[in-house]
Amino acid sequence: MIRMTMDDGAEIAVYHARPTGERCGGLVLVQEIFGVTDHIRELCDEYAADGYEVLSPALFDREHPGFESDYSGPQFQRAVQLARELHPFEQSLKDAQTCVDALKSKGPVFITGFCYGGSVAWRMAQISPDVAAASAYYGSLVPTMFKDEAPRCAAIAHFGRFDGGIPMEGVEALIAKEHPTAQIFVYEAGHGFNSDRRKDYHEPSAELARECTLMLFKACGG
Repeated sequence: MIRMTMDDGAEIAVYHARPTGERCGGLVLVQEIFGVTDHIRELCDEYAADGYEVLSPALFDREHPGFESDYSGPQFQRAVQLARELHPFEQSLKDAQTCVDALKSKGPVFITGFCYGGSVAWRMAQISPDVAAASAYYGSLVPTMFKDEAPRCAAIAHFGRFDGGIPMEGVEALIAKEHPTAQIFVYEAGHGFNSDRRKDYHEPSAELARECTLMLFKACGG
């Protein structure tokens, strides 16, 4: 973990994974509501092994320094409170942009995110001029609040058909938008299918989504 100063002057923790071998580009990897957990750090390390320099900001450090949660109990309720009540979504976008800015002088910068972070990644694809491509995993705001605007860069979004929190009607409406810069993938899985720590982990879907993500990044300069 390193410390980085954000646009509002706050200093927050950021997990920094250095690329193995030849550097392919920069990557901002945005957490779930559970914090920069061992799972998120593991994902960063995996992308670093593929040649990406990865930054993953601890978005909730202002409100709850060092927060990491499991998937149930009081910690889960705290995670929901941080994401929905205490931490402004707009600040997450600004923190992601600060990380993009830290990487962009070295080459193309990509973004990916999971759950809460999936919504951040998709929105960044819509608003940031500095993102080369985005891969958003099951972000609930993607087919709702952010469905109408086409991403500025190439973007893909991943959803589970059996996700109880993201109704397929909304995903189908997003697909019907036919944004020229976006492609939407639906997997025979539930929410959180990418995480092997969760009950809905679905290895074939996780592997396919990762393959699609790496192909997209490579096609866009990574």
